[in-house]
Amino acid sequence: MLYATGDTHGNFTRLLPEYFPEQAEMTKDDYVLICGDFGGVWDGSSKERRTLDRLEALPFTILFVSGNHENFDLLARYPTERWNGGMVQRIRPHILHLLRGQVFEINGYSFFTMGGASSHDIADGVLNPAAPDFEEQYWAMRSMGAQFRVNHRSWWKQELPSAEEYAEARRNLDRVNWEVDYIVTHCAPSSIVDTLGNGHYDHDRLTDFLEEVNQRTKFHYWMFGHYHDNQKVRDRHILLWEQIVQVI
Repeated sequence: MLYATGDTHGNFTRLLPEYFPEQAEMTKDDYVLICGDFGGVWDGSSKERRTLDRLEALPFTILFVSGNHENFDLLARYPTERWNGGMVQRIRPHILHLLRGQVFEINGYSFFTMGGASSHDIADGVLNPAAPDFEEQYWAMRSMGAQFRVNHRSWWKQELPSAEEYAEARRNLDRVNWEVDYIVTHCAPSSIVDTLGNGHYDHDRLTDFLEEVNQRTKFHYWMFGHYHDNQKVRDRHILLWEQIVQVI
């Protein structure tokens, strides 16, 4: 079995047995896939390590793609390895980060993964913690209710893919002739962004690349998060947040 859900942001209550009773029939050969903003590798604290240990103790394997709210400095410390045809980082033996631009074979189905997104909550800027007036800027913006983040503390430029990750994605899609069963991303292709935001969400290099994938790739379903809602946007494009749905 494979289930999918949306952004968790480090809060994994929905995966507990009382909220997700289906796990009583699951084993480590079954999966729950989180469509970005996993947030379980955020501050490296002892509390966070205990949370990861509790997730590891659940009866299923957790898979996730990166969102925009991840600590990419901490994630970069984990080595990469090949798993089911694509590259992953193993956070715990049964908690795997599915890297960008990969094609995986899972339980007889193919999955293309491309995490990342542009943050919507930085309209008022990203602060440099090394600036001499950082504390003054920080508290002034907090007092105004500004939308801002702090570089390498709550925002990372790696929220969007690198040129190498786009190239990797194209190589792997070429390898499978741009045909997969499922696509898993954090943000949506540009045409879906337009539908969701009624023209108020901006396009960027990633949404435009995903639109190319949308137009060129043969697939059954596309699952994504990021926009904090649960809905079928089109027949094959599924936006997930707190809902957990069975995929296979």
